[in-house]
Amino acid sequence: MIILYVLYSVYILAVNFYAYRLVKAQYDDFEDGKKTAFGDGKLYLAALFGGATAVYISLFLLKFRLGNFALMILMPLFAVLNFYCFFLGFRGIYFLI
Repeated sequence: MIILYVLYSVYILAVNFYAYRLVKAQYDDFEDGKKTAFGDGKLYLAALFGGATAVYISLFLLKFRLGNFALMILMPLFAVLNFYCFFLGFRGIYFLI
């Protein structure tokens, strides 16, 4: 059972790191004046897979795209959903009841 907790924790850390790197790549491209190679679809997908907290925090840390209404509203909602799923996963309930 402990191996499942370790794997689940590594998954959470990996998805959050990937989500942070997506925001950082968009920020770097914006600073250089280049058009980003990807849109917001990857951010939303990473947020749904568990990286909403990293996206939301990194947007504030980098002071980047704070005026985007969809990101500022959806990321906290996805974060609450992620925390609920993480809670269920660590508690041992794998299906939403």
